[in-house]
Amino acid sequence: MNKEQKWPVIVSLLVVAAGIAVLFIMHHLWQAKSVSINNPMINQVESDTQSPDLKTIIHRAEKSVVQIEGQNGEKTTTGSGFLYNGKGDIITNAHVVKNADVVNVRTANGHIYPAAVIGAGDNTDVSVIRVPELADQNTLTLETERKAETGDEVIALGSPHGFQNTVTLGIISGTERNFDVDGFNYENAYQISAQITEGNSGGPLINRETGNVIGINAVGTNDGTLGFSIPINEAYQDITTWSKETRNEDLEFKSTDDITGTAKPDKLIEDAEYVADYFFESISIRDYVGAYTLLGSSMQSAQSYPDFREAYIHFIDLQYSDLSSTVTEDGQVTVTATVTVKSKSSEEEKTEEKQITYELTIGHENDQLKILNITRDDE
Repeated sequence: MNKEQKWPVIVSLLVVAAGIAVLFIMHHLWQAKSVSINNPMINQVESDTQSPDLKTIIHRAEKSVVQIEGQNGEKTTTGSGFLYNGKGDIITNAHVVKNADVVNVRTANGHIYPAAVIGAGDNTDVSVIRVPELADQNTLTLETERKAETGDEVIALGSPHGFQNTVTLGIISGTERNFDVDGFNYENAYQISAQITEGNSGGPLINRETGNVIGINAVGTNDGTLGFSIPINEAYQDITTWSKETRNEDLEFKSTDDITGTAKPDKLIEDAEYVADYFFESISIRDYVGAYTLLGSSMQSAQSYPDFREAYIHFIDLQYSDLSSTVTEDGQVTVTATVTVKSKSSEEEKTEEKQITYELTIGHENDQLKILNITRDDE
């Protein structure tokens, strides 16, 4: 090989060697340097898959759960129900409203409305009633695609013995239970460990993991050890059919004046204390909008929502003792509560605890119970 032939070969070898050296150096640099991956989409998905807080699930659900009274002469049947769509339609049990001449609905914030039955099963214990005043209000999401399994954690809400929005926790202890009660046929019912007693009927059975409705609470054993709930997917077709086929102009409703005009003092106190409970609970869970809606028109005119929210936003914890109530001569109720609050100062970043005595004046405004005045005494 002469000199002219050697030089191209030497140059080629040098180029190859340089390329290998560069690749070797880059390889070691990549291995030595840690790579940080930050994918906001992954973080968002992880956050969304977390189960909601139990207290949050309950408070949200309570806004959609109502107490139902079906009246037939002097006989009154008490049950529960829950809003599920924007028309003001409420799912309940057929046996709660069966043969009722008048159906009344009491919401979580103490408001009372007349309702009309828009559909009821002959053999299945499912019914839908409508309250147009509750259209576009808080509703619960129905979980119709997935069937619950034994061991799933559940929350049952209702009004047992008239105690509105009572919560019981439990699990699905059995599935596909079939039986007959009072002329109604229950097929593929969920057996649950949460108690179902008088007044619970028609309330929602909620999936603890998702916060969605999986069943309609129906019946329980006499000893209260077992309850049974109708799977929502078993009743969904009837429910949606009744809702779609009903027009408000075809329905008849009892006057609200007839409902609220005969309130007895004991019942008035019970209803007023429920409004007070709901107010303090809303503040506790930082649902300031829910609390503000309980105020009467004069209070809302005197204090805007931002100002109202500013008065309570520094509360980081709120506990209150038993309520004390008296009926005034003008038919209003004065509710007194001693509230222990923990608050945080934005300037000093310090947490302090103190007791505040609240006095709420609660009375009717446009046939609904409202908080007409609030006074507080900081101890």
